Amino acid sequence: MAEIRSTMDLVMERAARIGKASSEELRQGEARTRGMHLTVDYLDGKSARLLDELEREDAAVQMAIRRGMVESLLRNIFLARDDVQLERVTRASQGLVELAGNARDVASICQELRHIIDGYTRHREQLRHQLEEQVRAQYEQALAQQMGEQAGGLNIDPTLQPKFQEEWSRIEAELDSQYLQALEQYKTTLKQRLRA
Repeated sequence: MAEIRSTMDLVMERAARIGKASSEELRQGEARTRGMHLTVDYLDGKSARLLDELEREDAAVQMAIRRGMVESLLRNIFLARDDVQLERVTRASQGLVELAGNARDVASICQELRHIIDGYTRHREQLRHQLEEQVRAQYEQALAQQMGEQAGGLNIDPTLQPKFQEEWSRIEAELDSQYLQALEQYKTTLKQRLRA
């Protein structure tokens, strides 16, 4: 019971602190949120350059806006699974380089991120294809034993088989875990470099 009470006390203390936030803290928080919204527009292609958007804002809140932009861009660096997602990741990395003033180290890190994501995509496709072929061969062999020559004309989609779904979920989770770990290391480096 004491544990619940102490958690409740912590919640109440935090709520009291939020209620006492200064107008400057609120202004900076709103500016950070503004930066995130500007980034969404950038990622959606509604604006061409983040720095142009940042320069249009009040100088007193530009750092907070920039911080929001960096946070939002880093959230949009992920393991892309299709071309639309890959385009978003590419745009996010371009935005990070732009906000860093085209610094070579940031550009290099973003290039490494792209290599990781490209490697993930290739590795994922390769593993999926191998699993499809393996499951197809197993089902064709089982059907041939049961049906004989009649099984020859059947077209089997291995991706619809429960065994495929189960095994693919396991493989994909392991693959994601490996690549996400590398991705997060680079994102942490970027966050430190950009001081977001």
